[in-house]
Amino acid sequence: MHGEICTICCGTEREQSIDCPLDCVWLHEAHEHERPPDLDTLAIPNQDIQVTEDFLKENEVLLAFLAVSVFEGALEAPGATDYDVREAFAALIATWRTLLSGIYYETRPDNTFAAAIASHVREKIDEVRAKEAEAQGVSSIQDSTILAVLAFLQRLEYSRNNGRKRSRAFLDFLQGFYAPSTEESLVVGAEPDEPMVIL
Repeated sequence: MHGEICTICCGTEREQSIDCPLDCVWLHEAHEHERPPDLDTLAIPNQDIQVTEDFLKENEVLLAFLAVSVFEGALEAPGATDYDVREAFAALIATWRTLLSGIYYETRPDNTFAAAIASHVREKIDEVRAKEAEAQGVSSIQDSTILAVLAFLQRLEYSRNNGRKRSRAFLDFLQGFYAPSTEESLVVGAEPDEPMVIL
């Protein structure tokens, strides 16, 4: 809207007919207090991928890194919504499933927003793996681990999406992970220009 709106319009039209920016404090406040629609857990895809609490604790740095990568990808695609992120997750998970089968086939969404997000996430993963390989000779980040983390984030999107046409509730949630130094938290023991990955 590029201007002020009344509380009634905000309450009824936000993320519906109004394309709300993520930096709106009222949108963030609404996300904090709104009750997401009831979620049909059977509708969540990739339930065959097991993700335990122990797994999440062991891979919390990778989880934060991928969450930030998704958020950054969305920022680079102005107008992207939670539904675009949902499509990006579907494509990324399909790609990593093929990697684990021994065949590489990159799934690319037709949706340009989703494609941009998925591409950014793949690039960030490649960058971290390349830095680790340069420092240690090989990357220790397993495709199966990436797949499971992506599946967990996908489930979070389904649970955080508020059901509005232009929902950004999940992206607002991801903002909590965002910090310019997140990638540096993956690396230690070297100069800032050439970090050593420890994942």
